[in-house]
Amino acid sequence: MSGNPGGDTLGALFAAQRMAFDAERNPSFAVRRDRLDRLAALVDANEAELVAAIAADFGVRPAQETRLAELFMVTAGIRHARRNLRRWMRSRSVPTPLYLRPGGSRIVRQPRGVAGVISPWNYPVQLALLPIVAALAAGNRVLLKPSELTPKTSALLERIVGSRFAADEFAVVTGGAEVGQAFARLPFDHLFFTGSTRVGREIARAAAENLTPLTLELGGKSPALIHADADVEALAPRLAVGKLLNAGQTCIAPDYVLAPADRVDALIEALASSVAALYPQLGANPDYTSIINDRHYARLAALIDDAEAKGARVVRLNPGNEFLPERARKLAPTLLVDVRDDMAAMREEIFGPILPIDTYTTFDEAIAKINARPRPLALYAFGGDAPSRLRLLQQTIAGGVTFDDTLWHFCNEELPFGGVGASGYGAYHGERGFLAFTHEKAVFMQPRFAPTWLLYPPYRKRFDAVLKILKQLA
Repeated sequence: MSGNPGGDTLGALFAAQRMAFDAERNPSFAVRRDRLDRLAALVDANEAELVAAIAADFGVRPAQETRLAELFMVTAGIRHARRNLRRWMRSRSVPTPLYLRPGGSRIVRQPRGVAGVISPWNYPVQLALLPIVAALAAGNRVLLKPSELTPKTSALLERIVGSRFAADEFAVVTGGAEVGQAFARLPFDHLFFTGSTRVGREIARAAAENLTPLTLELGGKSPALIHADADVEALAPRLAVGKLLNAGQTCIAPDYVLAPADRVDALIEALASSVAALYPQLGANPDYTSIINDRHYARLAALIDDAEAKGARVVRLNPGNEFLPERARKLAPTLLVDVRDDMAAMREEIFGPILPIDTYTTFDEAIAKINARPRPLALYAFGGDAPSRLRLLQQTIAGGVTFDDTLWHFCNEELPFGGVGASGYGAYHGERGFLAFTHEKAVFMQPRFAPTWLLYPPYRKRFDAVLKILKQLA
């Protein structure tokens, strides 16, 4: 929908989708498969335009990162949904306890109705379309509100979606914060938001007015724990890539490191070598992404200044000591050593190429430090034996975990992806995404001849005798 739709226009679009859903409350497998096929064709046919639009919005964004982290992920999600859709749609029998026999029980899966998706700027295609895959597979009508911080990508999505989908089927609504606020206030049957914890709270308040069920995919401070026995040389490039993909503008990027105090110098040296090999000549390097805009660049620079003013040692990993002009919005990978909890970089989600390194003496202390902070979206751990890994899993709470690498748990459609506590609630990917946009209806079927009459009033000794038997059968 071009331009900035006012409340009346947005409401009319929502009403049209509601009417269309009411006319087709349970789309067939063929209809849902066709919608997924059209979405796949949309991504495939417009790959070059999508890559170019994202690069234009960022300033520098390597095509390879967009093709892998955005377009491939959407294509993989669609293929997984198409392979499993018939099974996901199927109603199924569930056991019926003896005290309810001879009745039977089933679960019937049905679409929720009209779903809303609010997507962020950092992965403006992947984080817009992966929830759409789930919503369409589940049989819903969908409205998408992409970020105004990536205007070229949002406008392109609006155009190409409109070329393959009817507006009452799947439509894109563009506009600024005021449109986003109006969008969140619509009485959706499910609302899916990806973004910051601060905005997530605002979305939750708006949705509460309509009791709209929510999935909130937020962020937080995701730790990378380095065990004392970890191979620093082996882990450094994996940690660096996880942190510097999209210049750290990734919700599951490692946000800080927890390392044994006596391994910090070796870790810094290994990270410096890895960055030099991965991202030489930062200024002209087409593989190193720009910060999205001036405001975010200034925010990141302020985090570094605050940490340095409070005693942190700042290590800039700029292999050629290049001058990086602010107008290019390329921020050198930066380590913050000797950090304290009162530094802004240890309180706020960083969302950029800055990596604080905190230290610990004992494994108990490391676990305590993780648990003292809000529950993270991701947790990474390098090294450690099987008992310590089990203990880490059991004694910490995080949305997802990857051992001996970063980010990859996000990429398996068989694993649920979502946060916990301050990092969000609800999950998606694969069947969990399908279920996020699905109502599972409980169905009990009572045969004509059933003994339930034995429990009818007037209540006498018969009732007590039957209830005693039921307690034994429960």
